[in-house]
Order: sequence, then structure tokens, then C-alpha cells
Amino acid sequence: MFEEVVDVDGVRCSYGSYEAVRGVRFDIRAGELFALLGTNGAGKTTLLETVEGLRPATRGRVRVFGKDPWQRRSEVRPRTGIMLQHSGFAGELTVLETVRLWRAMVPNAKDPRAALETVGLRHRERVRVKLLSGGERRRLDLALATLARPELLFLDEPTTGLDPESRRASWELVAGLLAEGTTVLLTTHYLEEAERLAHRLAIMHRGEIALSGTLSEVLAAESARIRFSVAARAPGLPVLAGEVERDGAGRVDIRTASLQSDLHRVLDWSREHGIHLSGLRARQASLEDVFHAVRESDGRPGRGTQQEVKFR
Repeated sequence: MFEEVVDVDGVRCSYGSYEAVRGVRFDIRAGELFALLGTNGAGKTTLLETVEGLRPATRGRVRVFGKDPWQRRSEVRPRTGIMLQHSGFAGELTVLETVRLWRAMVPNAKDPRAALETVGLRHRERVRVKLLSGGERRRLDLALATLARPELLFLDEPTTGLDPESRRASWELVAGLLAEGTTVLLTTHYLEEAERLAHRLAIMHRGEIALSGTLSEVLAAESARIRFSVAARAPGLPVLAGEVERDGAGRVDIRTASLQSDLHRVLDWSREHGIHLSGLRARQASLEDVFHAVRESDGRPGRGTQQEVKFR
């Protein structure tokens, strides 16, 4: 049994008559990274702000470390680190001055230079913040969010603007924090980031969670694909478990939950009839496939059923 660091139960958030978050439920266990993904306008930012304690829920319950993060913010906030999408740095301060200023306001903080070394900014410590690149500012954001060794870390689009090398370095830093027991709530538009780091994830659409679970459970919501082309006069395909689309030009697209068995049947069929499968491609669904399916099918991925995996 895992301790629940975050428990969101039936949360609704409204702006006047507009309901941005509609009855969301999920939990985050101690020491795991939970990725919260969302289509445009899904309500992800509103939900994240509510869990962070920056705004109250209109209805429902949020608990962080067993406490309401809005009503008991003074007890919850010292145990968390927050990396927002946009920072409000004082541009005239140097990088080192900025970290020292932040260190004076948080308990149990790391040594400022050690924090900068961790994110690869030690060599820029005397540079004024206004002269940093966008990627360097994001790394400074990360240094400040982790300065006090938080038990729960909120990462809101942490690698936006970073080059591939810096992004990988950030992933390694987050992996190290997880190994030390830090719990992480990540929001990101980089699906590769969620695939690589998340223990569990959820995809929001129109204020609700369309899918949640482990990566393998979420990927199972969308069919695997087999694609190839054959001569238009080729004989009919064998009986397959999946759904087959074949056009007059000989292009074949198979969506299947039984990739291996259907692929075997197709290959046996091609050998039996001496048919060349041009451009043959077979692959499991990716997180990008599932994400786009949620968006395009209005929150109902796969075979038209909305899914939310519950854990206990």
C-alpha cells in the first residue's frame, strides 16, 4: 500500500458560469511521478493551481499531505516546490544573487552554488538574469523549485525552451529526486517526457480525465496499426481480429488489439499468394496516438469508450 501524497476527489472549478474542471478524481503516491497531460483548454492549469493551493476548488476535495492546500497553505507550502510556466525574476539581479535571495525565504535550502551546479548554471552565476536565454531561465526555475529539497515537486512545463542536451540533464535531475523519495506532479506538452519519466499519467479533455493509469494501460486504449500497400488486384485479406480499411489503390490500414497474431496472418497470406507488402509497418500505439485519439474523438479513445483506471 502506497501513501497518498495527493488526493483529488470530485473536484470542480468554475469561473462564473463556466466550469473548467468537472468532477476530477486521481491520487498521487509517495515517491512516484504522475504526469498530467491535457488537450488545449482541458482545464489542466486550473486543476494544477488548485492542487498547489493557489486557488480553492469550487466543489470537491483536495488533500496534499492529508491537508487542504488552500485553507492550510502555511503547513503545506514549506513541504512543496513549484516550478511555474512563467517566472517573475528580477532581471537586474545576477543568477547567484537570485538563488541567495530565494534561499533566504525557504527552509533547509541547499548551498546556492551547489544548486546551480546541479542544473548546469554555475558558470553563469555572475550573469544578470535578464541576459539569460529562455532555456537558462528554465534551468534557474528548476534550481529554485528544488532548492529546499521538497517532498512534493510541481513541474509545470519544466523543459520548454531547453535544447535536447539540457532536457536530458533535467530528466536526470528529476530521476535523481525520485530516487531520493521526492513525489512529482508533472505537466508537459512533450509526450516523450511523460513516456520516459511517469509511473502513472492522466489525460484531461474538456475538464475531465479521459484516461488514466500506467503507460501500458493508457496505450492499451488505442489500437495497434499494421499498414502496407499491395496491388489493387490482390486477393482478399484473411480473417483478422482487427478492423481493416482497404482502398481502391491497394492501401491497407489495420487497427488491431492483437498485433502479433494479425501480423502473422498477414505475412502468411502474403507468402501463400506471393504478394509483396510495400511499405509494411507494424507498431503498437504511442502516447501521441492516444493523445490525438482523445482529442479527435471528444474524450473517447480507442473503440469509443471513455476509460478511467482506478487504483487502490
